[in-house]
Amino acid sequence: MASVGAERPDGTVVLDGAVAPDRQSFEVAGGRLVAYTRRSPMKETENEDTVAAIPWGPQAAVLVVADGAGGLPAGKRASSTAVDALAASLRTSLEQTRLLRTAVLDGIEAANTAVRDLSNGSATTLTVVTIEGRLARTYQVGDSEALVIGQRGLIRLQTTAHSPTGFAVEAGFLDERDALHHRDRHLVSNFIGTPDMSIDVGASAELKARDTVVLASDGVTDNLHLDELVEMTRKGSIDTAVDAVVAEVQRRMATAAQGEPSKPDDMSLIIFRKPA
Repeated sequence: MASVGAERPDGTVVLDGAVAPDRQSFEVAGGRLVAYTRRSPMKETENEDTVAAIPWGPQAAVLVVADGAGGLPAGKRASSTAVDALAASLRTSLEQTRLLRTAVLDGIEAANTAVRDLSNGSATTLTVVTIEGRLARTYQVGDSEALVIGQRGLIRLQTTAHSPTGFAVEAGFLDERDALHHRDRHLVSNFIGTPDMSIDVGASAELKARDTVVLASDGVTDNLHLDELVEMTRKGSIDTAVDAVVAEVQRRMATAAQGEPSKPDDMSLIIFRKPA
């Protein structure tokens, strides 16, 4: 059974799925959100992902997926520390009436400092989408991904994974399907918790009727082709979309089949949609 994400006094919801899966559904920023996270089925250690939705007044929110770096010490501590530092910084910025973009950039810098201050060699990715009225904007560190998808499947906004394969796809040297099966797919070139961390700020996109916002850790995107993820999330209810993605990712993690990606890992997913 899924456990319930923790809601804080300021309305921030954090899911960690440390052992049992976490799933939460709620209204935020004038829309509805379903968030999900669970640890890899192939390990007994805790889930290193942390997922959050941080309200910014009545019509705005900051959506976050952080994936603690596997193979490094205390990946879970890194992802949860980054989310906590970002949320604390955003609260301060809201009180000081800063612009949301400035607040997020300051918050990500605060997250980087907080993880570095752990002094244990840990690191985490951090993918952020802000929803402000009907405007969505992405902020990217690492290889978790974010998309804005139209009802007919048009990708209106997409982050670039900070990895050799991600940059190769962006430059047109590699297509999405080949990248998913590439031997260097696991390499990541940018992390929270490092002295050379950089923030990739995306262009804003105006959310149209029935647009879907998706944030996903590589536990999702390493097990689904992009067109499959788009098809599963672009229509129907967001609850149904989450169910479909989770079921297919779990199946592929458990059983490798010819032509299908299969990489057991922690998985996290946020799907958000405004009313028509």
